[in-house]
Amino acid sequence: METNATSNFVKSPRLLSLDALRGFDMFWIMSGEGVIHALAKATGWPLFLWMSGQLHHTAWNGITFYDMIFPLFLFIAGVSMPYSMSNKISKYQVAYPYLLPSAVKREIYKSMVRRTLILLFLGMVVNGLFKFNGYENTRFASVLGRIGLAWFFAGLIYLNFGLRGQVWWFGILLLGYWAAMELIPVPGYGAGVLTMNGSLESYIDRLLLPGRLHDKVHDPEGILSTIPAICTAMLGIFTGQFLKYESVKWPMWKKGLGLFIAGLVLISLGMLLDMVFPINKRLWTSSFVLFVGGWSLIFLSVFYLIIDVAGYRKWAFPLVLIGVNSIVIYLASEGVVDFQHTANFFFGGLIHHLAQNWQTFWTAVSIVIIQLTLLYILYRNKIFLKI
Repeated sequence: METNATSNFVKSPRLLSLDALRGFDMFWIMSGEGVIHALAKATGWPLFLWMSGQLHHTAWNGITFYDMIFPLFLFIAGVSMPYSMSNKISKYQVAYPYLLPSAVKREIYKSMVRRTLILLFLGMVVNGLFKFNGYENTRFASVLGRIGLAWFFAGLIYLNFGLRGQVWWFGILLLGYWAAMELIPVPGYGAGVLTMNGSLESYIDRLLLPGRLHDKVHDPEGILSTIPAICTAMLGIFTGQFLKYESVKWPMWKKGLGLFIAGLVLISLGMLLDMVFPINKRLWTSSFVLFVGGWSLIFLSVFYLIIDVAGYRKWAFPLVLIGVNSIVIYLASEGVVDFQHTANFFFGGLIHHLAQNWQTFWTAVSIVIIQLTLLYILYRNKIFLKI
């Protein structure tokens, strides 16, 4: 009976542009930055030097493209949520029609907790958990951990509140974080000291976060700054609900244009708020949420209009390969797999005969080739790591 019921379940259509954008985002982490750095060094051209500079984090206040990669990934996870949640709800309702809505929701909560715990664990693995060097030298906060926690709490808000309630929560969290950072005094520093040592976020990390902090006195994936990160995921949730909305008044091309305009509005709001609450990725300030959220909307609108609306899809296939197995390539590129050793094995002999100032560039390109080959093999064999 369950098999027949499940066979009648129809998934929401998958946005290819979202997979491609996720792949574009992950490309820079897995090896793209190495290609650009090497190209800038080999050519010395101003364009590539500028791009290379954009592929470094800012020291504190300010923004670069590299600062946007993490929040863009979290935004994309939020966009996926209305699709994935509706699919799960429909699947449970079809497979187990006797379950009450509250019971269906409990099953979804269980899967959300499981996903969050897995991401927390994998984040610690990336931090070097298996090279355990004592509790005090173990970093518990992580990129994957923040994604898991922000996604989880944003999901709770999405499941339990309508759109108006979600917007209220978004505003309360952003304004509340701003007020806390500006008004709550830190012992020895006072209130509103937005430095690495003096900020409330850093103080709470030193007070409550176990193990080692990333910067000794501060952790960019700390406790308090996870609150505005929830809002980054919620911006994605708002976007996903908008894209799922079906109306003759909102054809796909108009939705894409609407995303672009909304992105410009958020960027403007972020720049205005920057005057009183600086754009800062390490503190994940409210201005940072708005500014990067705006750019995330613009990136998605461009991909959506080109791929899903205009139908130009073939060019994006390498990005889709990365996007559908983003967790795999992230874990692999963070030290689980030595791609450079493999690339040297296959291409090192040929690269050695090239001009010396270009060898680093072609080595970086060969790493990309090896990574895409692995992802293509996984794709052809329908092997996808789903968490």
